[in-house]
Amino acid sequence: MTPILTTLLCFDLTCGFLPENLLKPILWAEPGPVIIWKKPVTIWCQGTLEAQEYRLDKEGNSMLRHMLKTLESENKAKFSIPSMMWEHAGRYHCYYQSPAGWSEPSDPLELVVTAYSRPSLSALPSPVVTSGVNVTLRCASRLGLGRFTLIEEGDHRLSWTLDSHQHNHGKFQALFPVGPLTFSNRGTFRCYGYENNTPYVWSEPSDPLQLLVSGVSRKPSLLTLQGPVVAPGENLTLQCGSDVGYIRYALYKEGGDGLPQRPGQQSQAGLSQASFTLNPVRGSHGGQYRCYGAHNVSSKWSAPSDPLDILITGQIPDRPSLSVQLGPTVASGEKVTLLCQSWGPMFTFLLAKEGAAHPPLRLRSTYRAQQYQAEFPMSPVTSAHAGTYRCYGSRSSDPYLLSHSSEPLELVVSEATETLNPAQNKSDSKTAPHLQDYTVENLIRMGIAGLVLVFLGILLFEAQQSQRSPTRCSQEVNSREDNAPFRVVEPWEQI
Repeated sequence: MTPILTTLLCFDLTCGFLPENLLKPILWAEPGPVIIWKKPVTIWCQGTLEAQEYRLDKEGNSMLRHMLKTLESENKAKFSIPSMMWEHAGRYHCYYQSPAGWSEPSDPLELVVTAYSRPSLSALPSPVVTSGVNVTLRCASRLGLGRFTLIEEGDHRLSWTLDSHQHNHGKFQALFPVGPLTFSNRGTFRCYGYENNTPYVWSEPSDPLQLLVSGVSRKPSLLTLQGPVVAPGENLTLQCGSDVGYIRYALYKEGGDGLPQRPGQQSQAGLSQASFTLNPVRGSHGGQYRCYGAHNVSSKWSAPSDPLDILITGQIPDRPSLSVQLGPTVASGEKVTLLCQSWGPMFTFLLAKEGAAHPPLRLRSTYRAQQYQAEFPMSPVTSAHAGTYRCYGSRSSDPYLLSHSSEPLELVVSEATETLNPAQNKSDSKTAPHLQDYTVENLIRMGIAGLVLVFLGILLFEAQQSQRSPTRCSQEVNSREDNAPFRVVEPWEQI
């Protein structure tokens, strides 16, 4: 904290000479040096039994001076502030007067009032750290605060102060390196922020963050039965389990300020697990999660599970469209590409398959033909690609908050061909007939066509034969007449 030049005021020239045998007084505040706005605070100054009078001065303010007389049986005096305000915040010293004169000033007491909204405090990569490893604590706020102070709670009450810098998501933050941690020096931390020109007017404290030390035990597994893509208002349960037999589990969300714990439930198969329910789902639940296991209350935590991303839909008003390129029918083994498009700006697009165990595919968007889009290639197409697909868009400010879902696209796969049809609804997909084998059907049609052609050929042949018979008879008659002898006509035959 930047010190302010001290201005000490003297009374009746008593500050000109300080007896060497007077002990320096001790100054402290209750409930502590950081006071919530309009809350009371008591300042104590402890001297000696010979003290006859106490004085409390605030640096830089000659008008704020308090004088108290102590009782004969006490060696300290208290100064009360019933409602902490901005003008009370600052740097204080106290003195006491005895028959030998005025004492030297106490060590300074920096009294702070909290007025701004609280920042967030998180650990990178996690609040559970392997022994001997450093960890980074991030204090962040959307307010344009110039500095952040990190305080470790406890008897020593260590503190660190850093200038803030603006993060790419619009937040102001400071990164505090802490460590290396051991199992004995784990601690609980809070952070505050303040403006450079008002160093004693702070934000409210962040939620406490406890750093824990992990061992080398085998990592548990983290999964969700509902799938990683959920809508607001739905129920979501995360299950952390292991065959090691941990008796308690902890769940951590990256950037979060808590570490909820649950007892492990043992199963007959020798497995143990704990369920973490998020009901109802909100946009703030989106993020990356890990879980840890422990054998007992005092033991170290295990290594972290693999990360699990939880994505919340409906947080962006746009709704992308999902289509297929290269036509609705694709032969087995050929290439097919699913195209996700949006008129609204999107930083990335995600393609999710219903019931799939793997996380959604994510691609960076490109701008083409006045639309934002991403192409998801599938090649070669196999029966494993069959299913219903949806796509979503996300912004760069928060990759875990998604747009509304596109209309579903159903991929139906057969051994010979594979067809993409828009899925109308779940009942249509259940009652839809199986894809027929068009190769066999075409062979049957060709066979029938061949029989028809043969039948028509027979009919044509018979018709030709029937037309040929009368012609032959007339030819035979003419032939006989032509071969008969010449006959002379008698005169009377002409009458």
